[in-house]
Amino acid sequence: MPFGLLKYGLLKRYPAQHHFTPECELKSHYDVVIVGAGGHGAAIAYYLAKEHGITNVAVLDKGYLGGGNTARNTAVIRSNYLTEEGVNFYKASVDLYEGLSNELGYNILYENRGQLTLAHSDAAVRSMRWRAEVNQHLGVKSELVDPQTIKELVPLLNVESNTRFPILAGLWHADGGTARHDAVVWGYMKGACERGVELHQLTEVTGFDIQHNKVNKVHTSRGAISCGCVVQAVAGMSSVVAKMAGLKLPIHAFPLQAMVTQPYKPLMTPHVSSPHVHVYIHQTSRGEFVIGGGSDPYALYNTRATLEMKETLASSITELFPFLAQAKMLRQWAGITDMTPDYSPIMGKCEIENYYLDAGWGTWGFKATPISGKTMAELVATKKTPSLIKPFALQRFYDFQQVNEAGATAASH
Repeated sequence: MPFGLLKYGLLKRYPAQHHFTPECELKSHYDVVIVGAGGHGAAIAYYLAKEHGITNVAVLDKGYLGGGNTARNTAVIRSNYLTEEGVNFYKASVDLYEGLSNELGYNILYENRGQLTLAHSDAAVRSMRWRAEVNQHLGVKSELVDPQTIKELVPLLNVESNTRFPILAGLWHADGGTARHDAVVWGYMKGACERGVELHQLTEVTGFDIQHNKVNKVHTSRGAISCGCVVQAVAGMSSVVAKMAGLKLPIHAFPLQAMVTQPYKPLMTPHVSSPHVHVYIHQTSRGEFVIGGGSDPYALYNTRATLEMKETLASSITELFPFLAQAKMLRQWAGITDMTPDYSPIMGKCEIENYYLDAGWGTWGFKATPISGKTMAELVATKKTPSLIKPFALQRFYDFQQVNEAGATAASH
């Protein structure tokens, strides 16, 4: 083994295959320009190339591949939402995740671990009973469980009745899981680049030329390019990029923070969340405990971490898992969430004829990566909106047909 590594290190050329397209000049024209090289942008590019044969595609990012919210999320995958539209959409995404490693030929480290959402009040129990009924009706594995079952699922969880907020019940979602967020975006972009898609990192979009209600040119930090259409998939910066195109979206951006502990031996399999105390947790395959909560209570385009949130998350999680009081925190970070009024995304067409939106994901963008890529690619290729994403059109805010998922967040915002 040491001799093999030495030989590898002394080779004059890179012996392995490059995952992504080498650096190159921008072409003068692309059929599709995708703004944002995160999970959604990469997935859209992959399905455009694989399923629709559209390969004259440029994926642009002002930073690097997967360096935005894809790199900053806590990698939770679930489909136990509240509305029929939401459950069907996220169920389709979970189904794709389960076979994604084989689909991409790239190990995304998907783990089916289950998710447990805790209820600390009678109102929360009623809400979870409602969600369980909706989920079961639509083929999602969810059920209301009592404290004894909760103790069996998560032995280290404090279910005693003398706590500040006793646990009355829980929503057990057996389909819940996690995946390696970096691997998801790398796998999708690798597959896209193998089919001819171009990835252009460190290429910031600075504006659009719009004539006759169509985008005909995209201005970047490396020059202007003409295009057949534009897909916006920039997560937390959705409103900023949309404004360049003259669009005003019903979105506010909030920081969302998380942190991770030192590694422990395997102690807990399920993902556990408590909307009541604004915290969630799971243990990674490396042994670290990932801890997150609700968004910061004020709008801000910033990814700084704060002592206030660290203290809030620490106090909340030690109520549920007292043994973590002695844990050392290794890292704390933040992303930027683009929140809509009804806690559902904005997907599809807008008033500009060839400008497509993949925005408003808030805290649930990672779990929707496969199905958003598949449906948005179908929309771009066929110009017909797939039935799964019709309810998430921007027009719903003008027609008063919101898809309210505020009651299905893992940690209440």
